[in-house]
Amino acid sequence: MEKIKITLPDGAVREYDKGVSVLDITKDISEGLARVALGAVVNNETKGMQETINEDSTFRVVKFEDKEGKAIFWHTSAHIMALAVQNLFPGVKFAIGPAIDSGFYYDFDTEHRFTPEDLEKIENEMARIVKEGHILERFVMDRNEALEYFKEKGEAYKVDLIEHFPEDEEISFYTLGEFTDLCAGPHLYDTKKVKAIKLLSIAGAYWRGDEKNKMLQRIYGTTFEKKKDLEEHLNRLEEAKKRDHRRLGKELDLFSIHEEGPGFPFFHPKGMVIRNILENFWRDEHTKRGYGEIKTPIILNEGLWHQSGHWDHYKENMYFTEIDKEDYAIKPMNCPGSILTYKSKMYSYRDLPLRLGELGLVHRHELSGALHGLMRVRSFVQDDAHLYTLPSQIKDELINIIDLADYMYNIFGFKYHIELSTRPENSMGSEEQWEIATNGLIEALKEKNIEYIVNEGDGAFYGPKIDFQLEDAIGRTWQCGTIQLDFQMPERFDLTYVDKDNEKKRPVMIHRTIYGSMERFMGILIEHYAGKFPVWLAPIQATILPISDKFNDYAYEVKKSMENKGIRVEIDDRSEKIGYKIREAQLQQIPYMLVVGEKEVEEQLVSVRKRDEGDKGQIKVEEFISQVVEEVKEKK
Repeated sequence: MEKIKITLPDGAVREYDKGVSVLDITKDISEGLARVALGAVVNNETKGMQETINEDSTFRVVKFEDKEGKAIFWHTSAHIMALAVQNLFPGVKFAIGPAIDSGFYYDFDTEHRFTPEDLEKIENEMARIVKEGHILERFVMDRNEALEYFKEKGEAYKVDLIEHFPEDEEISFYTLGEFTDLCAGPHLYDTKKVKAIKLLSIAGAYWRGDEKNKMLQRIYGTTFEKKKDLEEHLNRLEEAKKRDHRRLGKELDLFSIHEEGPGFPFFHPKGMVIRNILENFWRDEHTKRGYGEIKTPIILNEGLWHQSGHWDHYKENMYFTEIDKEDYAIKPMNCPGSILTYKSKMYSYRDLPLRLGELGLVHRHELSGALHGLMRVRSFVQDDAHLYTLPSQIKDELINIIDLADYMYNIFGFKYHIELSTRPENSMGSEEQWEIATNGLIEALKEKNIEYIVNEGDGAFYGPKIDFQLEDAIGRTWQCGTIQLDFQMPERFDLTYVDKDNEKKRPVMIHRTIYGSMERFMGILIEHYAGKFPVWLAPIQATILPISDKFNDYAYEVKKSMENKGIRVEIDDRSEKIGYKIREAQLQQIPYMLVVGEKEVEEQLVSVRKRDEGDKGQIKVEEFISQVVEEVKEKK
């Protein structure tokens, strides 16, 4: 029997017969490990325990706490739900059922309209299926056999999927009890580990995300190995609902989205206060670090987008228009505009690195079903910067960007981890260029002693990238900043500088963002702070609450003193009881409430109430003002 070599994470190498299963290797490593293992990452591809290995491979076992383990667990859970639905609602047609970030969904075509009561029935049926302990069996067919199989079953959606596969592709299936699905896997070995089940919601979803296709019914769910973990997850979901930026955006009067412009947010005065503070903070920090700010047009000739490669790789996401009988595109990215700015003069090696920052408005066509408040929009401002560097400057510039991102994220109280994404299938450029670029990013991360996760094949089409995944106050992660190293654009646009030997050389280009986009970052901040912005960011930093009308004159004097020091302050001079005014201010999440009455007027005081802390006692007006000014200055 032919032997293969399996390399474990610690570098140890073991030999097995070709065709050995993931389960058998895991048992050989440790019986205890095999009991908790859900699968393994084999040569960077996730495999289920029942799958076999036929070549020399790297091998890393995954458990539920690993993201690959969760994906296996939740993908299998989607199949368990599909079998439950098949048992309870005969005649249902099946579309797709993938794992997603925190669970799974399946799209169904059925005349029956699912109700919340149905979810409970489906959950109970799933629990029954799990107890039966079905083993998931994998088998393959060629394309024609697979087409015939699903045509006979009347599964039009599966037929549609197969018809889009390559002619010679071998197609895999998984059988779970009476349910067989077209599926690449991977899956759990059996259903026994799925101990805690919760179906969360029902939604509509167009087949293939296209409004022209039939509307299907999508059921979302999540599962865990332990009931305690499910309860914790449901508590987090409840907390996330309270923090939903769409609800808070409306309640706090920050932004709105209207049917006349789906995916195009409208920012209100209070929202603009936050946005302008974020932009000014960005400008100040970039100016300190030697960036020049530019502004480039949002509409540029279509030829530019052919030259940049966006036409070949991105045109489905772009908007187009015609000017003077020529075709133009609305920019989906800022880099070609920055490149034209660079090309407007000749640089020498002494001018580099050149750091050009731009708060640039871009437009991208997102499917209507994907739009989500400020998190997924069709127009947004990227806090872009493009750096043009000598090859010898790359590492230092990357380290400087990492330091800047670290500084800015810490101000907002974000922890983060870093992911490195490598060459995708549809990339531009040579293997050598990609290797140099990827190694450049790795060297910078090593220099900073930063651990990172590798996402194989997830880079931009023109270069590898580092992504910053921010963790918010309730443990969710958000991809924000990115750093991309690019050898392709300088070549495509013939970018040059004059070297010390008086010859023209090619600069290296670094693309990067810190916020990612102003809109999305604001949405993340709203949810991170649950609308309770720190004083330096709060649209209204203090509200003055006169106990009765006769103290209004003093309240306006205090307001003027505060405004003179740049504090954003308002007065609630309505003829309402003070308790009512305090509750209203708390609903608006205003950091400070200043109650003024007879004693305050006589002694030039304010009585301070702090959001979430209550009564802080009386203080001289000047002292309160200097405290707030200091808080803002320090960005506490």
